[in-house]
Amino acid sequence: MDTTQNKQESFVQAQQTSQPAIILVNPQMGENIGMVARAMWNCGLTDLRLVSPRDGWPNASAVATSAGAVQVIDCAKIYETTTDAISDLNLVYATTSRPRGMVHPVVTPAQSAKDMRQSITQRNQSVGVLFGGERAGLNNDDVALCNTIIEVPLNPVYKSLNLAQAVLWLLELFQHIR
Repeated sequence: MDTTQNKQESFVQAQQTSQPAIILVNPQMGENIGMVARAMWNCGLTDLRLVSPRDGWPNASAVATSAGAVQVIDCAKIYETTTDAISDLNLVYATTSRPRGMVHPVVTPAQSAKDMRQSITQRNQSVGVLFGGERAGLNNDDVALCNTIIEVPLNPVYKSLNLAQAVLWLLELFQHIR
């Protein structure tokens, strides 16, 4: 009979071959990194990449707020630049709520989840999603590195999600596309 640990290991192995990388660019607070790790682990994802976290890494606050998502925290990779963090990816999405005036396709989270799943499973591509820091989001240089922009259709006069909420929303959509 399968133990809980064996089930967990099987689940993680299956997910690792079919998951997008979550890339946090200049995250400010360890607490938010921990909550993103928690959101990721709820969906079985482990590929967390951090670009220049303000409060350094490893971070005790991230561990505390991860609520036991140590698999994600322990596997997190640190990069100095966004270019380094995405260098092995075939397709990169940028999340933003501001119009950028760039020549990139703009899709909803639902469409991006469908596109990511197809890219991973049908084209065997590696995919990543950039999320910006808590204060100001992604800068234009980071968005310019991406193939596609994800824009959430929210209140046009107030578009402000917590970092972990944004990650969980996208991953929940991704999990339901098969």
